[in-house]
Amino acid sequence: MTPSARPALPAALDEAAHRCLVAGFAGTTTVPDDLVELIHRGLGGVILFTRNIRDADQVRELTSTLRNLRSDLLIAIDNEGGGIGHLVTAGAPEVPGNYALGVVDDPALTAACADALAAHLASLGIGVSYAPVADLQHRGENPIVRTRAFGSDPAVVARHLEAWISATEARGVASCAKHFPGHGGTVTDSHYELAVDPRESTELDLAPFRAAIGAGVPMLMSAHVVFPALDPALPATLSPYILGELLRGELGFDGVLVSDALEMKAIADGYGEAAGARLALAAGADQVIVAVPELATTLACRDAVLGALRDGSLGEERVGEAAARVRRLADRYATPAVPGEAGSEEAGLAAARRAVDKGELASAVAGAYVVDLFPRPHPALNWGGESLVSAVREVDPGADGVAVAGEPEDREEAVAEVLKEAAGRPLVVATCDAELYPWQGWVKKALVAARPDAVLVATGLPGAGDAGAVLSYGRGRVNLRAVAEVVAEPRTGTAPRP
Repeated sequence: MTPSARPALPAALDEAAHRCLVAGFAGTTTVPDDLVELIHRGLGGVILFTRNIRDADQVRELTSTLRNLRSDLLIAIDNEGGGIGHLVTAGAPEVPGNYALGVVDDPALTAACADALAAHLASLGIGVSYAPVADLQHRGENPIVRTRAFGSDPAVVARHLEAWISATEARGVASCAKHFPGHGGTVTDSHYELAVDPRESTELDLAPFRAAIGAGVPMLMSAHVVFPALDPALPATLSPYILGELLRGELGFDGVLVSDALEMKAIADGYGEAAGARLALAAGADQVIVAVPELATTLACRDAVLGALRDGSLGEERVGEAAARVRRLADRYATPAVPGEAGSEEAGLAAARRAVDKGELASAVAGAYVVDLFPRPHPALNWGGESLVSAVREVDPGADGVAVAGEPEDREEAVAEVLKEAAGRPLVVATCDAELYPWQGWVKKALVAARPDAVLVATGLPGAGDAGAVLSYGRGRVNLRAVAEVVAEPRTGTAPRP
């Protein structure tokens, strides 16, 4: 029997099932027909990505069009700050990543950064921010949390979560602490495969989530991570124990629990997106995100949920409970409050400047050649094209350099070219998370062997090989600008090198 030929569910139940879905889509000005149909049937929310963003006016027109289709549609976006954000071309405020904010450890400054981001969202008609990250950064091998976390100390992270959540709420925007019950104890990126946190239950990172719940966070996002101490078989997103007994029971959370994106391989490869949607809702999630632009995947997830309601494998009461939570959230955040004054344009740079550790740098250099080594940008996390080379040029137009995104085909040739271009000039060598990417350490070692006078910079999470380097604790534009101000000697009236 085809989906269209199956018996129709009662209208209220059909709408409730649609409330439990958050869909991604393609386009900047028009809304695809399939998405229009989903919205009319009660779709709970949409998630915007860089692909949906051209400029601020366009985003306002798009969110207005979406809201005119259904006034209680939640419009969401990942908006963590730092080097992760999708609103660069829409004039998003520049703030450092969370780790730098934790290093500064000034909750008022964190609140000012969160306020700036939330005010901008409100001005664009976006009512839900999938931030802040509540994970603790424990392991140097962790490939995905790192500088997205406020740190590794639960007390520090709790302070900054509370500041972020309160500031965002004050702007009438919903925050969402993620990724419950913590992604920081893994060594795997759940975008690519199922992650496991092997620690005992008493060692897990529940304290930040307790703090977020205590601060009134309206949403939490689940992690596609297996915690054998809690559930030996199922990732948190699909675990009735973790989402039910632990989150709802022990922690007392009664807000909206949204899944991380179902197309992430941790779910898609092991279960499939459609089965993942059904299982996550049955386990206790209130909404599931299907972020891919191809709406066929979202429709397949929707059909799986409707089919499970028909055959009884997904309870009507469970879906009704989830939809009721989404409705309460929509009553508060579907239409953002009138934004009022814009947030501080200076808070982000001020925080980034305070976070910089000068290491063993004795003095700034002029006319430097900068080589900026960093991994290829994560496909799921937006990168705005920023580099330390461009940041140093803004401070010293006589500087030059090369940004190396990903391992060069010929390391020796790359090193030789840098040494040739840097001859007779100061050399700045920047790495990013070099302990995860050994090619960076190789290139740095070769350059320093030839140029022991090189100024060293680390723009990611500092590792053992970064002793003495200038540290930024992040690669957001303001992080790189703050490092450039420390490393480069400011000069005006100097023409940029060709």
